[in-house]
Amino acid sequence: MKRPQKTNKQIINIKGVEKQFGDVTALNGVSLTIKEGEFFSLLGPSGCGKTTLLRMISGFDSPNLGSVYIDGSDMTNVPPNQRPTNMVFQSYAIFPHLNVAENVGYGLKKQKLPKDEIKLRVEEALALVDLEGYGAREAHALSGGQRQRVALARALIMKPKVLLLDEPLSALDKKLRETMQGELRKLQRTVGITFVLVTHDQEEALTMSDRIAVMFDGKIAQLDTPEGLYKRPKTKRVASFIGVMNFIPAKVIASTKTKLSLDVEALGKVDVGASDTIKSGEKITVGIRPEMLTILYEETDDADNVFSGIIVSASYYGDMTYYEVELGNTAIRATVSMRNTAGRPVLRAGTETRIGWGYESITVLDG
Repeated sequence: MKRPQKTNKQIINIKGVEKQFGDVTALNGVSLTIKEGEFFSLLGPSGCGKTTLLRMISGFDSPNLGSVYIDGSDMTNVPPNQRPTNMVFQSYAIFPHLNVAENVGYGLKKQKLPKDEIKLRVEEALALVDLEGYGAREAHALSGGQRQRVALARALIMKPKVLLLDEPLSALDKKLRETMQGELRKLQRTVGITFVLVTHDQEEALTMSDRIAVMFDGKIAQLDTPEGLYKRPKTKRVASFIGVMNFIPAKVIASTKTKLSLDVEALGKVDVGASDTIKSGEKITVGIRPEMLTILYEETDDADNVFSGIIVSASYYGDMTYYEVELGNTAIRATVSMRNTAGRPVLRAGTETRIGWGYESITVLDG
């Protein structure tokens, strides 16, 4: 399967899409563009509208308002089977009465292609998903991971411009799921076509995506790269949904064109980048990730900023330990993550310690 050349072309353009199901608004004025060859994820909790938006792209649902363009063409009134897309469903939808080759080649057979061409393309698709030699295997004899690969091969064999994936890994156990995340990303890079993934799993989206749209209540709360979402979440809601974030109250002491001067509870005075929306005197919330706080084990250890703390609890995960720490003489508690390196002890509840952090660790949040 020949990989298309990478471009900056927009393959999907969604303009002001709205969708209601009775009294429920599933999508509320959603607009976004997706580039050709991009691995794009729609991420959010159940009921946020991500699957409805995927179904708008596929044609299984129609918007009450707005439009969907694929490769420059308006998809209004274009049925799913005539769109340049294909979908891999959460259930895989493997036909139980067909073997692997028959499942993969089903769409080509419906198009009445010559048998020799179907056989060649089936073999090519199976090789692409590492299932060479599985053509005669019966559907009931497949493992969960193999069924997922068959579903991918069946979709890719039709050579869609966009592959839509509706939580395709959710039925797999944790270890296989992590393996398939890497394989799916590798597959997307190999074939070079646009993948649009729906998931509620934050780690899955961060690991696999070029860009992610985080959705709440039928709207896009933030669209960014994985690194941008993690390091620079715009709101408290996005920050709490992507990974773990400590939220600490703060007051704006001064606001200039170049910086905000903050008084952060338990941490003290902090200068951060300027904001167009936050003014002097406001009470706000700042965020700091657990890995941006460091326990200073030795008296000689130092950091840009240091405060005292008491270990409230320790959760040991093998490679990492997550500590809940009471900050100074306040009621504020924060999570601190530390890698369990050789010779580094796991601290017990009640241990007094020092915590180091840097100014660049602070994220100012709206809402």
